[in-house]
Amino acid sequence: MELTGPLRRVLLGPDRRQPPARTRRWARIRLYGVPVALLALVGLALVDATYLLDNRDLNRFVAGALALWAVLPVLVAVRRPLLAWRLAYPLLFLGILGAASEEPWPWPPVQIFGFLFVLAALVRQEESAVIAWVTALTIVPVLAFAPRENVWSVVMLLVAMGLAGDLVSRRRRSRAELTRQAELTELEQARRAVLEERARIAREMHDVVAHHMSMIAVQAETAPYRITGLPAPALAEFGTIAAGAREALGDMRRLLGVLRAETDESLRTPQPGLSDVAALVETAQRAGVEVTLAEDDVAEVPEAVGLAAYRIVQEALANAARHAPGGPVRVSVRGSAEALLVEVGNEAGAPTTAADGPGHGLVGMRERSALLGGTLEAGPGPDGGYRVAARLPLTEVR
Repeated sequence: MELTGPLRRVLLGPDRRQPPARTRRWARIRLYGVPVALLALVGLALVDATYLLDNRDLNRFVAGALALWAVLPVLVAVRRPLLAWRLAYPLLFLGILGAASEEPWPWPPVQIFGFLFVLAALVRQEESAVIAWVTALTIVPVLAFAPRENVWSVVMLLVAMGLAGDLVSRRRRSRAELTRQAELTELEQARRAVLEERARIAREMHDVVAHHMSMIAVQAETAPYRITGLPAPALAEFGTIAAGAREALGDMRRLLGVLRAETDESLRTPQPGLSDVAALVETAQRAGVEVTLAEDDVAEVPEAVGLAAYRIVQEALANAARHAPGGPVRVSVRGSAEALLVEVGNEAGAPTTAADGPGHGLVGMRERSALLGGTLEAGPGPDGGYRVAARLPLTEVR
């Protein structure tokens, strides 16, 4: 199998793929060199045909066919040297047709130099086993037809070409492998740097944010036991605070798991969507925010759009509770065939603060909308409150 496999490739297999040349210098060479090379090959074909007609008893058709056959592999060898060798090899047997005894070689000079060019192009890029088979097969017609006084020198020349080409091919493949390994090393280093930064962020979030959230949850849960005589509404409020803190801790642990994961295949809980907006509003109402929801019977939307709508409403409600405590908030979700419209606004008279503060909530909402090809407007409303309106297209993400 180790011997017959390379032989099958020599006879029937494809050429090795060569990387495309992208340099400007090579482009100029192709622009001017290809026409010159074609003219040179045409001239060599005419020279070969003239040689055959002058030295052999051949008609013009046979001489022209043999001359064209001698130069055609040279043209093919530029990109596919193995195929070029297959084209040139039969001519080593047919090229002696009509050879006269006074000729120094049974093959015309143009055919000899053309075949050597094809052989040189092949051995400089093929693997060792293929080069060995090509060299061995090429020696067969040399032993059969070359002059006895020169046959062994030609055999040594072919073997030397094969060995030299194998060395060049091995060196080039080694350089290519080293380049590939260097690129993989750089990619792995960049990936490792990203993972280390994500791990550092995860540690900071765990050590700072998660610690404070845990303290809030513990204090809220133990408040009824530490403080006596609390009324029922206060007990319910502490329970809501504890539940919200525990839920936030669960979300943060999932986020930390994603940050610490080395692949994108880490387990994740299902992301919230448009159907969860009503539950989000109910949570805000239990937290003391006066929220009203106006929601049309929206058809099923893509997952990315539903997640973006949920996060926009979530962030807008958090901003309203933080910057305009006690003010009524209205949430509107409407859909059409082209887009999903989400609007969250404070009613007139609610105290507001500037949107361009140090936080990242508004920036994140705009980024979510832009990623889906949508838009987001945020600013004072016509009634003196504050309004966030997002338009999330449906057609571009389906």
